Amino acid sequence: MLQSFYEFWTAAAGGSPLEWVAVLTGFACVWLAARESLWNFPVAILSCALFVVVYYQAKLYSDCGLQGAFILLSVYGWYEWLHGGQNRAELPVSRVRPWEWVGCLLFIAAFTVGFGYYLQTRTDAALPHWDSLTTAISLAAQYLLMRKRLENWWLWIVVDVMYVPILWYKQLYPTSALYALYLGLALYGFLEWRRTYRRQQALSSAYQPA
Repeated sequence: MLQSFYEFWTAAAGGSPLEWVAVLTGFACVWLAARESLWNFPVAILSCALFVVVYYQAKLYSDCGLQGAFILLSVYGWYEWLHGGQNRAELPVSRVRPWEWVGCLLFIAAFTVGFGYYLQTRTDAALPHWDSLTTAISLAAQYLLMRKRLENWWLWIVVDVMYVPILWYKQLYPTSALYALYLGLALYGFLEWRRTYRRQQALSSAYQPA
């Protein structure tokens, strides 16, 4: 009994220093994104590079590939936040367009079914369809984050709720705890971005001629 208890808490503390560095940098990048800091992008690139190794070792191949996609998207998002606004100005917080919702939902459905089938039949992936679903939602959320769409935080909230039990099941306890913290950060990020959006709208209305 005592041996089992010791083994559980040893695993929960994290047996891999690499995973802990990935966890800490991952938390930092989401907190910086919630604060609308450009520093979220270089920190995200470092964290994702570390998680490539962590997820590969856990046989979560779709999430492993997702980290590589996040690295490329972070480079693009870094540029967009700096110059994606009107006249190449800083990109403001905005709302999701209806066509973007449709596109995101179609992408999530197609990716989950297609890539989930591939992982199930061609690899030894642990949770092929769940892995693909969380990957698809994360990619859609990252796209909306790059465009500074307020509702990106809604998708992060959904995917964080899903990741916590999946990662716990795979005995990635520090990473599972990280996603529980991500959930809180996503709620915080939504409230912060909504406050910014409302402030922008108020300023825009004030400058419009009567």
